[in-house]
Amino acid sequence: MTEEKPVDSKKRGLGRGLNALFEDEEGVYPQADPDGHTPGAERTMVGLDQLEPGTYQPRRNFNDESLKELAESISVHGVLQPLVVRKKPGFDGTFEIIAGERRWRASQIAQLHEVPVIIKELNDEQALEIALIENLQREDLNPIDEARGYKQLVEEFGHTQEKAAAILGKSRSHVANMMRLLMLPSKVLEMLKDGKLTMGHARTLITADDPEALAKIIVEQGLSVRAAEQLAADFAAGKAVKGKKKAKIAKDVDTVALEEEVSNAIGMKVSIDAKGSKGAGVMKISYKSLDQLDEVLHRLSHFPGRTQEG
Repeated sequence: MTEEKPVDSKKRGLGRGLNALFEDEEGVYPQADPDGHTPGAERTMVGLDQLEPGTYQPRRNFNDESLKELAESISVHGVLQPLVVRKKPGFDGTFEIIAGERRWRASQIAQLHEVPVIIKELNDEQALEIALIENLQREDLNPIDEARGYKQLVEEFGHTQEKAAAILGKSRSHVANMMRLLMLPSKVLEMLKDGKLTMGHARTLITADDPEALAKIIVEQGLSVRAAEQLAADFAAGKAVKGKKKAKIAKDVDTVALEEEVSNAIGMKVSIDAKGSKGAGVMKISYKSLDQLDEVLHRLSHFPGRTQEG
């Protein structure tokens, strides 16, 4: 019996020979027979107008600048890596792209007429798996598209998180954490997709009471993940955040009595708020007119109090 070679960590978990679908410059090629034919696949050239985007393409957005760069490369070198496609039922001569939509789009920009393809017989489940694998191996997906792909495998095809993780070469916790991102509001997901927020920021926001408000503050102030975590903790503890106030903690009876006593003495509203456990705090005097302000300043100037020594 021939000893199996260890599976490269980059290609682990592909299952059912899915890695054989990807011919690329890194040397992952389908096994060919002595006559040069690839078992289970038909390789040929097809016109660009015979191809259409795949139903299960997880990527929602294509960067225009990146496409132009790829188109320039294709103009010089051609399409080196065949697209993986399947026949579209009921449409003779039309193919659905399973892997390689970016190459197809760039080939149109480069004004090619046809591209190399590998035609496979695939069901919908396999089509989604392959599309996800191709994008994940190349680190092309943004976090939201990746999370939606996992969710589709779980909800539409009945995969458990463990099965999805095994097929895609990911840990179960990674799949679970990515899917949790979809709990965030749409505006926060847009910030994450656009790169305004990092995955670290997003994980902090998942359990927040008002993730959208916190996300705006994080972006506006350019907060680090650690600072964002502290912001979320402060918000949860009831502290004011950017004008949004939480319920105030009730003051003790002595503080309320002192506020009332000082207010009556000077004829203005006085608020006293303790800060920390060492006796420090803030006393605020509210005045309604410049005359009242002048009165406060007059009293302070005549009773300067004690100066600290040392």
